[in-house]
Amino acid sequence: MPGTKLDEIDRKILAELQADGRMTNVELARRVGISAPPCLRRVRTLEEAGFIRGYHADVDPRELGFEVQVFAMVGLDQQSEAALSAFEAKCRSWPLVRECHMLNGEIDFILKCAAPDLSTFQTFLTEILLRADHVASVKTSLVIRCAKDEPGVSFEVLEERLRRTA
Repeated sequence: MPGTKLDEIDRKILAELQADGRMTNVELARRVGISAPPCLRRVRTLEEAGFIRGYHADVDPRELGFEVQVFAMVGLDQQSEAALSAFEAKCRSWPLVRECHMLNGEIDFILKCAAPDLSTFQTFLTEILLRADHVASVKTSLVIRCAKDEPGVSFEVLEERLRRTA
């Protein structure tokens, strides 16, 4: 939650869990330098406050047969809150769309899509995305390879900023 103060131990807990969400509470407590019971209480508090949204496995889409990854830049015909919210709701219902971000600038949304093949993506593009309400334009870029895909945030940058402002 914005405004909630995190101390150094909380930030260490978040950094460790971001790197490996499967470690035991005992291991986590050892890594951050506190005993297990207060560590577990802190983790629960971080979950309840919304800092930890969930735990999941980092799967390799290509290993699972999702050979095609595409970024789709979407422009809407209007930017009313109703149109923007309706488009976001549609995106949440489309399985091929893995991420949807509203942007400021020439395009309204960027979608990260994963499909088993180009034909499946093309069908989604022409029969679903381009026909969605308020969609005026779509430009797509096929991912050739990924040089970096880091989840979460950089705690190193956060710690540096905190040192400068202290």
